[in-house]
Amino acid sequence: MIVTAAVCPSPPLLARELTGRALVLPELRQACATAVARLLEPAPGVVVVVGGAVATASWDPGERLDLSWWAPALGKRGTPGLPLSLGLGAMLLDEAGYAGPRILQAVGETEPRAACLRLGASLRGSAERLALLVIGDGTARRSPAAPGHFDERAKPFDLAVEQAFKDGDMAALAGLDATLARDLMATGRAAWQVLAGALGDGPAPAGEVLYADAPLGVGYFVAILE
Repeated sequence: MIVTAAVCPSPPLLARELTGRALVLPELRQACATAVARLLEPAPGVVVVVGGAVATASWDPGERLDLSWWAPALGKRGTPGLPLSLGLGAMLLDEAGYAGPRILQAVGETEPRAACLRLGASLRGSAERLALLVIGDGTARRSPAAPGHFDERAKPFDLAVEQAFKDGDMAALAGLDATLARDLMATGRAAWQVLAGALGDGPAPAGEVLYADAPLGVGYFVAILE
């Protein structure tokens, strides 16, 4: 049974080791910390971190993010370790003081909707009291300076995702167009559809959006679903 779920984005700048003393995206960082604290309030038996990656796979729950891949001055190692989304999710749990059981589940960013929904449904029964921490970004084409440059379709896509989180509307997340998401570089699409598969069979959860903005031309959302 899923007792709560939280959504956070995956910018590398969430890792304080990459920014030092500089106050980079403080509102986003605080929103993520608040969301994870609320995720853990019901004392779940296990936390599943779901995040987009190159391929769908389970990862060792003891793995952590190798930040040297995002800061070459630290000296790169031979392999990147965890996907960024899972690594940041694990980092947020560590920062919240969570030491309980966790599952790290990557979902391929090109997985079709049906596969994402099936994965979410399979996670639903994996523990008696389960919490989901879902990591993924919105579009990366919100401004001319964005990684994918500007696309006028990006903001409406992100606004629809934000509204789905506010309303706890899992059908809207399940219905996101994978082709459009790929065009707009919305890497969170697959992870959000895993969330929809996990929560879609029951009553709509109560949703609250703690953060929704595109400060770097990329759509970032922080939400809690209870």
